[in-house]
Amino acid sequence: MTHELLPSGIADRIEPAPVVSRREAFHGHVWNVVTDRVDLGDAGEVSRDYVQHTGAVAVVALRGEPGAEEVLLIQQYRHPVGTYDWEIPAGLLDVAGEDPHAAAVRELVEEAELGAEHWSVLLDLFTSPGGNSENIRIFLARDVFPSVLDDFVREGEEHEMPTGWAPLSEVADAALEGRVHNAVAIAGVLAAARLAGDYSGLRPADAPWPAHPVYR
Repeated sequence: MTHELLPSGIADRIEPAPVVSRREAFHGHVWNVVTDRVDLGDAGEVSRDYVQHTGAVAVVALRGEPGAEEVLLIQQYRHPVGTYDWEIPAGLLDVAGEDPHAAAVRELVEEAELGAEHWSVLLDLFTSPGGNSENIRIFLARDVFPSVLDDFVREGEEHEMPTGWAPLSEVADAALEGRVHNAVAIAGVLAAARLAGDYSGLRPADAPWPAHPVYR
């Protein structure tokens, strides 16, 4: 096996393999587990079990001067890992037909009581492509301001959850030192820190999302 230098402009190839058959192994409250029989061409057919996910959005909300911003964090209990982890505002795309940007705006208000003047697409991620179909789009929100939804009540893990601002550089350090673990938050924070206050090259909030089958 040889490892050659890849050409510039590297990009994933979005090319779903034909599904010969599908069986729902588990039907859940939010997502399902399915078994697909997949035709891989010369490699033959294989069976793959995975979580069938609606997709989600998340928000890196910043305040402060470019290059010296603070990022908004929330802390939620996540039972599968038994951890109160620091996250960024996020939520499922579980409203039929809802635009991802609109969903992100809603989540920021619901979870942080904030709106924002300027929105951009920061990252598009597969959270665990070997066993989960989840696509998540992380937005960057800047020039934030207070905003509330009338009669919205936080329940479950979101009830009285801590929220607060932290220097972006310090949260990036916490990720690299293994003190925070939420993958979506780490990806968003490191990407924002990498840009060092220059967001001119980011995609607009309504940019196409070809990796997500619903928004191609």
